[in-house]
Amino acid sequence: MDLIKAIIIAIVEGLTEYLPVSSTAHMIFTSSIFGIQEDEFVKMFQVSIQFGAILAVVFLYWKKFFDFSNLRFYLKLAVAVLPALVLGKLFDDKIEAVLGDPIPIAIVLIVGGVILLFIDRFFNHQTIDDEKEVTYKKAFIIGIWQCLAMMPGTSRSAASIIGGMQQKLTRRAAAEFSFFLAVPTMLAVTVYSVFLKDWKVGTGEKGYEILMQDDHLQLFLIGNVVAFVVAVIAIRFFIGVLTRYGFKPWGWYRIIVGIILLVYFSCFQ
Repeated sequence: MDLIKAIIIAIVEGLTEYLPVSSTAHMIFTSSIFGIQEDEFVKMFQVSIQFGAILAVVFLYWKKFFDFSNLRFYLKLAVAVLPALVLGKLFDDKIEAVLGDPIPIAIVLIVGGVILLFIDRFFNHQTIDDEKEVTYKKAFIIGIWQCLAMMPGTSRSAASIIGGMQQKLTRRAAAEFSFFLAVPTMLAVTVYSVFLKDWKVGTGEKGYEILMQDDHLQLFLIGNVVAFVVAVIAIRFFIGVLTRYGFKPWGWYRIIVGIILLVYFSCFQ
């Protein structure tokens, strides 16, 4: 993977991480089109540059994340992230097996789009408009919803936002809680992928060892910076669109893109 491809994948990550369209699916499609998806560094890069997108949330909501007097905020995030930590570890190998095949991911993208077209009708009596009103029970249930995104193409953002709405959060409150929840979730994924996961079967090679090879570290750092900058812009844009128009635009987007990619990978790959 060269610098241009790394930057393009990072832009895709920053644009899609907090939108209900599945950043993982978009990065896999992009790298598959480039013909580099089977490379172990590329797979690790796609996971680890989410760290840049994490920093975008911390940057935009710094008052929330650095208000150490609000202990309940941190505890609720800890409770909400538990299901993903447990199930993510249990199903890591099965999840990775799907990452190399874009066709089932395109199908999930389409199915998820259809669901988004009707989701506003299902949850239209929201009463909670502030994170402080989210109980530990509600936080845990939202965390369980987030686990649906372990299937690439589902979208962590969509799953956790819908989970929030199911727990009576308004669209804005659900989106913001989804952003907050992304920080410990994606931080755990990044740490695992860089320091703990064995990326090459039989060698036990860790992510940080792969980073030390060739120009991988440079690509990793540039990718995270690009993902950060683009994610800051995407978050501001998404909140406005979601509040005003709901999920329908994203549903149609998923369906159209999913069909295009399904045809492309079925007929031309």
